[in-house]
Amino acid sequence: MKNFDIPNWLIIIGAIGQMFTAIIYPYIRHVVFDWYNDIKKLKPLNQEIAKTYGRYIQGLNFSFGLISLLLTNELKNQTGLAVAITGLIAAYWTGKVITQFAYYPMYQIPKRTIFRIGEIGMNLLFITFAIIFILLFVTNLIGYLANK
Repeated sequence: MKNFDIPNWLIIIGAIGQMFTAIIYPYIRHVVFDWYNDIKKLKPLNQEIAKTYGRYIQGLNFSFGLISLLLTNELKNQTGLAVAITGLIAAYWTGKVITQFAYYPMYQIPKRTIFRIGEIGMNLLFITFAIIFILLFVTNLIGYLANK
C-alpha cells in the first residue's frame, strides 16, 4: 500500500505522547487517585502484584514511545516485524481505550477542573495512539501481504 503513507511527524507525536503517559502515570496514581493508600488495604502479596502491574503499564507506555521515536521508519516498512510490533501496540492501545470507557466511567475522579481536563486529555491521547497504530498496522499488513 504505497499510496498511503503515515507521516513520520504523526508517529513522533504519538511517541512523545506515549512517553508522556509513562512519566505522568505516577502523578496520576498518587495525586488523582490516591492509589497507594488504597493499595495499603490489600494483603502484602496483592500490594506487590498491583505495584508490579503499575510498573508494567508504565514500562510498556515508555517502551512503545521510545521504539516509535527511535525506529519511526522501521515501524512502517511493511516487514513481518513491522506488522507484529505495530499490531501489538495497536492492540495494547485499543484495549486501553475499550477498558477506559467500559470500566472506568463507573468510578469518580476528584471534581477539580484540572483533573477533568486531564481526564479528557488522557482519553484523547489514548484514542490517538490507537488510531495511529491501527493505521500503521493495517498499512503494514496490506503491504506485507502484497509482497508475499
